[in-house]
Amino acid sequence: MSQQLVVRREDTEAALLSVLKALEIERTIGAEPVLAALRRFPPQEARHADFPDDLDPRLRDVLRRRGVERPYIHQREAHDAARAGRHAVVVTPTASGKTLCYNLPVLDTILKDPDARALYLFPTKALAQDQLAELYGLIEMLGADIGTFTYDGDTPQDARKAIRARAHIVVTNPDMLHKGILPHHTKWVKLFENLRYVIVDELHTHRGIYGSHVANIFRRLRRLCEFYGSKPQFLCSSATIGNPKELAEALTGREMTLIDRSGAPRGERYFALYNPPVVNRQLGIRRSALGCARDVALSFLKKGLQTIVFAPSRLSTEVLVTYLKDALETRPGSEGVIRGYRGGYLPLKRREIERGLRDGSVLGVVSTSALELGIDIGSLDAAVLLGYPGSVASAWQQAGRAGRRQGSSVAVMVANSTPLNQFIAKHPDYFFDAPVEQARINPDNLHILVSHIKCAAFELPFTAGESFGRESLEEILGFLEEERLVHRAGDRWHWTSESYPADAVSLRSVSSDNFVVQDITREPRIVAEVDFDSAPSTLHEKAVYILEGRTFFVEKYDHQERRAHVREAEVDYYTDAITYTKVKILDRFAEEPAAGARRSHGEVHVTSQVVGFKKIKFYTNENVGSGELQMPENEMHTTAYWLTVPRERMAGLPYSGEERRDGVVALAYTLGQLAALFLMCDRHDIGVALGDNGQGEAVHARGLRPAGTALTERPRPGDDYEPHIFVYDNYPGGIGLSEPLYRLHHRLVRESEALIAACACSDGCPSCVGPVGEAGSRGKEVALAILQALRGEVVAGRKEATPIAR
Repeated sequence: MSQQLVVRREDTEAALLSVLKALEIERTIGAEPVLAALRRFPPQEARHADFPDDLDPRLRDVLRRRGVERPYIHQREAHDAARAGRHAVVVTPTASGKTLCYNLPVLDTILKDPDARALYLFPTKALAQDQLAELYGLIEMLGADIGTFTYDGDTPQDARKAIRARAHIVVTNPDMLHKGILPHHTKWVKLFENLRYVIVDELHTHRGIYGSHVANIFRRLRRLCEFYGSKPQFLCSSATIGNPKELAEALTGREMTLIDRSGAPRGERYFALYNPPVVNRQLGIRRSALGCARDVALSFLKKGLQTIVFAPSRLSTEVLVTYLKDALETRPGSEGVIRGYRGGYLPLKRREIERGLRDGSVLGVVSTSALELGIDIGSLDAAVLLGYPGSVASAWQQAGRAGRRQGSSVAVMVANSTPLNQFIAKHPDYFFDAPVEQARINPDNLHILVSHIKCAAFELPFTAGESFGRESLEEILGFLEEERLVHRAGDRWHWTSESYPADAVSLRSVSSDNFVVQDITREPRIVAEVDFDSAPSTLHEKAVYILEGRTFFVEKYDHQERRAHVREAEVDYYTDAITYTKVKILDRFAEEPAAGARRSHGEVHVTSQVVGFKKIKFYTNENVGSGELQMPENEMHTTAYWLTVPRERMAGLPYSGEERRDGVVALAYTLGQLAALFLMCDRHDIGVALGDNGQGEAVHARGLRPAGTALTERPRPGDDYEPHIFVYDNYPGGIGLSEPLYRLHHRLVRESEALIAACACSDGCPSCVGPVGEAGSRGKEVALAILQALRGEVVAGRKEATPIAR
């Protein structure tokens, strides 16, 4: 590491406090402090228990040699629950020793009964490899013959047979369990006959569409275990979420014991909310959050403090890596002190970065949420969060990556200009005192359920009277019989198709195919991967693809082959895709008048398409060009909540048709941001779109064009303009967000009006209704007028429209 970037450990606390002091005295226009809040969390002492009397003495000795004289109280409680035959979920903070909560009972059981087997499930291969190293260390010191192996997509074919025969502990992930183990259960007889424990790590990640799939995989697993005569216990661990017991029970189908009293020590922590300074009060424009995050990170890094920066997207990750490398990797020997980390990097590169963080050769890393999970990256001093990550749970999880092993640490969350972030910056107590979000899944989503019933039928014939989820199994099997996928013989349904159903089911998206990025600058080589959903917006032709500060120009996008050809190029801009979205109403589940408007929720069809891109200059963020595209469409059926403003209310507003439309665009911007906050869901879990005239057709809320029209064209609303504002579940089949939002309608409308009215800008800004360029010059004024009209107020002296019956 460069000598200038080294700091003595005893100076760490002083260096951290000096950075915080500098942030505290920084001011914006009008002497408003940029530090919206600073909280100190005092250190906590460890609370221990005794080892169980019946613990294998070999295991007790090894743990003491590794420095564990006594377990923490939550580790002992988890062991007692496991020994009593109970299913358990452990919910304690980051770096509190959750791993030992399940390793202790598993290793103790196998030492006493060598036939016992355990299945460890981690959400990612990286986390599985990390935890495997911990297990290997324990087993090697035990000197016992406990076969422990990873079994994932990287496992060589010739090793798989040996693993099936010799493994006491199989370390894998839900994807491999789904495609590589359950469909081939006849090769895993020894595992299924003797399966005692199923370990589910990072339980909180099993939510939304992914969690709904995993719940069905566990239904299939339980079905096979019952066939082979085993009844495994589920031991789960999770970061803090609002409903861990409920989620664990929904995933596993088993009653759970909750263990949430942590005995682990914790160092002193500081958490700061930084609101970028206002640079134009009339327009409400604040300094770029990305630029501020860069400066805050540099203030830590220049003092030699090991820092992680969390960015909300791949693009912002790579832009930040570029900025930090430009600032710090200027001297010989300083190359590689700043690294990026995100999905799409090849596994060897990710392992190299993780090692660098542990051994100190990497001073700073910029990551997406990929490093939010419990991968061991050593003891970091500071965490910088670029924007609110979408949930309270994620914010605390990311902040917890600093100071994982005691010692003082600082986390700084840099708010961006969106209403969601500004709401938190202006109401810091809401964030610090907010209950942690509940994780929601919907395993009986018909789209998902039918897919897994196909997989289950392939694995074992269904019998009459059997159940699989809450829907009618016989009805679904009857449908599959009509499709000639199963055949009924007596009271059994057998899989008859030649297809392999698990291959057609992706756990995370509509398609299971990743795109590969091939660098053709010199000899062709694969440099990265991009998931199917992100590929059109990331790898379209003429896009700039960024990889750890290096820029590549995309020359060819091959949708059929799932491949993009890129060539290294020195450019001073990056590209940002423009997406057009259309929504069509298919069915209304509920609808009623509500505060002068109509609220509805139901089933919708969503079509999205990348239709263009913008060129954004590094550092200045100037828009230096644009281009049109015609990429393949993505379609899905999902559920949505929508607000309809009656045409008579719109007609009664004293504004032109164009201004009324701008007001609806502005209002949709605010509603979409606050919906995520009140639903306590990730902002990416929902989408927002606009409709017109009761037709259920919609364009994306940012006012972008339908396919086939010029980028600047926007249809003019007519006299019968009756807008819908859709907030839809961003997953096929929906994940159950539309009904809660339907119930939250009154609060959503009330808080949106309060936020817009309280904003100090003149004509709209990113903190309320969006920038003037997107919401129109009178967008803010009209959005407020619409909300006031819904409450029955007269707007600008106009005669009030006839109220709708309530």
